[in-house]
Amino acid sequence: MQTPPKFKPKTYVPVRNKILTTAGIILLSGIVGFGAGYAGSHLSNNANVTIQQQTNKSNSGTIQVADVSDIVEKCKDSVVEITTESVSSGNSIFGQYVSQGAGSGVIISEDGYIVTNNHVVSGATSLKVTTTDGTEYDASIIGTDSQTDLAVIKIEAQNLLAATLGDSDILQVGDPAIAIGNPLGELGGTVTTGIISATDRQITIDNETMTLLQTDAAINPGNSGGGLFNADGNLIGIVNAKESSTGIEGLGFAIPITPAKDVITELMQNGSVTSRPALNVSLYDYTSSNQTQNSKYEDGCYIVQIVKNGAADKAGLKQNDRIIRFDGEKIQSTSDVKAILKKHKIGDNVKMVVDRDSKEIEVEIVLQAQTQAN
Repeated sequence: MQTPPKFKPKTYVPVRNKILTTAGIILLSGIVGFGAGYAGSHLSNNANVTIQQQTNKSNSGTIQVADVSDIVEKCKDSVVEITTESVSSGNSIFGQYVSQGAGSGVIISEDGYIVTNNHVVSGATSLKVTTTDGTEYDASIIGTDSQTDLAVIKIEAQNLLAATLGDSDILQVGDPAIAIGNPLGELGGTVTTGIISATDRQITIDNETMTLLQTDAAINPGNSGGGLFNADGNLIGIVNAKESSTGIEGLGFAIPITPAKDVITELMQNGSVTSRPALNVSLYDYTSSNQTQNSKYEDGCYIVQIVKNGAADKAGLKQNDRIIRFDGEKIQSTSDVKAILKKHKIGDNVKMVVDRDSKEIEVEIVLQAQTQAN
């Protein structure tokens, strides 16, 4: 069996815009990145949470945006500060070390469920949540989803102020937007204002293409996971990214809340998104220009790991296969594969053509739910 290529780790470069997830650059103690993903051990399979819904379908509101004090008073207590610690025993001459990070979150139930970004809690070995009255709570991870950059965490508390969810589908360019979060990890409850600059920006972050709201409200490191509210004080988005080019401001992005509702519900109930089809493989985008030595491998999207008894395994796919076509479309990168999967559902039969030892092989895959590797 041919040995898989020894791929050189690739530094991520966003495809369309230079977007950085904000919590990733907030480190309160040392310049140390997060380690491996944290698998929540406190999953709730019976989450019974009532999420308040917006009943007024108007985003225009009746309050002048120049004075947002009444709006902020309505929703500020639903936004929390999140601090994280990540313990690593990796390749450090100092042995085990601890890195710290910060972000924001939005309370979505009176009994302590909080939505934030996956990248805020990814790799965290401990979480602390601080509410606006200064009370600090230990938090546990309920569920995470890297594809939508959403996560749900839980604190043991009652009678919290839950945000009322708005309708991001009816937003229009020019509608007021109010961001509340924890910039720099130490300025919790900071409010910035602006407008909705665009409602459907296609932004690629960490190989995930997302459709995000764009706003010119000031977004800074630490705002990740915080709330974007409309002029009625209803939650319309979860802040997750900003343009990071030198000298560029006023380009912030948020996950629209309406399509996020189903993901949030699944995370609360199952700890993961179980309704999304998957190949149950790990993919790698190989680029020869990133290698220090000449390589016989062609540029493209390679299968580097296969989950036993997963969809790809049952279809006969092998480690080191290069995906050429999927569902009749040419494949150049992992993002192409993910875009096609989004068009399908569990149980669909989809054809794939791979290159294996310089031979094209066609297989038919029955898509399955995501299966964790053993």
